[in-house]
Amino acid sequence: MFTGIIETLGIVKNIKREDTNLHLTIASDISDDFKIDQSVSHNGVCLTVVALSPGRHTVTAIQETLTKSNFDEVKEGDKLNLERCTLVGSRLDGHIVQGHVDQTATCIQIKDELGSWIYTFQYDPSVGNITVEKGSIAVNGISLTVVDSKEDRFSVAIIPYTFEHTSMHMVKVGDRVNLEFDIIGKYVTRLVSLGRITASE
Repeated sequence: MFTGIIETLGIVKNIKREDTNLHLTIASDISDDFKIDQSVSHNGVCLTVVALSPGRHTVTAIQETLTKSNFDEVKEGDKLNLERCTLVGSRLDGHIVQGHVDQTATCIQIKDELGSWIYTFQYDPSVGNITVEKGSIAVNGISLTVVDSKEDRFSVAIIPYTFEHTSMHMVKVGDRVNLEFDIIGKYVTRLVSLGRITASE
């Protein structure tokens, strides 16, 4: 489990395809602290460390990951948001993030608010995911609060610290990002779809 509070940025140093798998070697200032088989969030995708070298670690993205996320577009030199799993007993500063990307969205607008930025993302609502104003959303693994929610889009406010210390400063209009919707909201949506609860309840 993760919190969506990004620890550092990693830089993709090498990409190797093997059948339908994608092996990524990433350099970061926390890679030397990793262990083989450790779970680490990469742009919101929970991946297992499979190899280590000084200052670098390697993870493998399988076809399911490539289908659900934007990892099929990752290039050497790209920066990825990194977060290690949450320690039991520590403060949960963000929200509950599983590292299981639900779908991608496209950035359709970036508005400079003279000290912060409003990013608007559009996604396919037919998958069944929803957002609510003041609810939580993970964008490329970053725990954010929804400030404007529509059927197929939502907006988030980015403060300078988040802009500078995550890959959000690299996101441009037209870019795809990974989304993980709030786990509680997903359970409620599923229960409603199954008729276990009704909207009036």
